[in-house]
Amino acid sequence: MAQNKPRHFLTLLDLSPAELQALITRATELKTLQAQGKNPALFENKVLGMIFEKSSTRTRVSFEAGMAQMGGHALFLSPRDTQLGRGEPIEDSARVLSRMVDMVMIRTFAHETVERFAAYSKVPVINALTDEYHPCQLLADIQTFTEHRGSIDGKAVAWVGDGNNMCQSYINAARQWNFELRIVCPPGFEPRADLLERNRDRIKLCKTPKEAVQDSDLVVTDTWASMGQEDEKKLREQAFAGYQVNAELMSHARSDALFMHCLPAYRGKEVSTELMDAPNAVIWEEAENRLHAQKALIEFLFTHHQA
Repeated sequence: MAQNKPRHFLTLLDLSPAELQALITRATELKTLQAQGKNPALFENKVLGMIFEKSSTRTRVSFEAGMAQMGGHALFLSPRDTQLGRGEPIEDSARVLSRMVDMVMIRTFAHETVERFAAYSKVPVINALTDEYHPCQLLADIQTFTEHRGSIDGKAVAWVGDGNNMCQSYINAARQWNFELRIVCPPGFEPRADLLERNRDRIKLCKTPKEAVQDSDLVVTDTWASMGQEDEKKLREQAFAGYQVNAELMSHARSDALFMHCLPAYRGKEVSTELMDAPNAVIWEEAENRLHAQKALIEFLFTHHQA
């Protein structure tokens, strides 16, 4: 019997708004089951291949633990361990690996890498971070907001800092979950112009952090220098002076506004130490929810692959 073409998760746009919302609901259900010690063995005899070309803490642990908790297994593959690191074409690696494992997640630099891999894979492929997008983190962020404040539909979210892969994923999230996204970046550090243009009805580009944060329901930031940009660190610290999220900046948001950061955070740089430890900072739960949201995502992709 011919196998269905697999569903992939390369950006948030690969799922419909209704599918994404159902996934968030399921993630919270799985979180509750785990707290009760009732993890269902839904991934029994399933293997997740994990390709890491960028280093990771939360991504590796959350995917590996999630597979183990649900009865499956995860294989960690670094460039040192695979032919990909020796120059084997991505298409060839995809053809081979997807015949041996049940799903593949990839954390890499160029977004084109995951697109090329997915095009030749027989099994679902998950983007676990590229230079362009980080959709798995957005699942965790939306889950966290929903658990604390209810639906994010119609809310105002402020992005303060670099127009990086997280910012670009928030643009897609604004479209899929129907919230207003206010973006403030230093000149020259804005997100992709085509993304901004396509989502003009959801986005407001602001001139100052205060303008972006004013009366917002959620404030989000990220490190000023992402992986691969270490040589730009000093330059970026100068460019981003005045973009720190701290108690003073948060005072302009709504009184019940939440603060998120996908971590790792550099205290005293993009976020103050006091805010990291403040009651409205939900960053530790946000990090934990990577585990639950990704379990729900894996379940969704397995279900739709076998349907």
